[in-house]
Amino acid sequence: MSDQTPERTPEQLEAEIALQREQLAGTVDQLAAKLDVKSQAQQRVASLKDAATTDTGKPRTEVIAAAGSLVAMAVVLLLWRRRGNR
Repeated sequence: MSDQTPERTPEQLEAEIALQREQLAGTVDQLAAKLDVKSQAQQRVASLKDAATTDTGKPRTEVIAAAGSLVAMAVVLLLWRRRGNR
């Protein structure tokens, strides 16, 4: 070993190796989670469902209003297109 590198004991080396293994395992777990598309999709659906419903499971009024607005806009668009084709 060079004069600038302090010698480490076997216990210190083992501790460093154990720490690196833990870090590597954490990285592998993170990568596996990113690659698990099904799990990500399920989490996203659950998140959207939680955001769209109340604690009792009923749809939030703002979600109902937004859906109603979208349906009304679609109906108006269809009627407008039908009149333009005549």
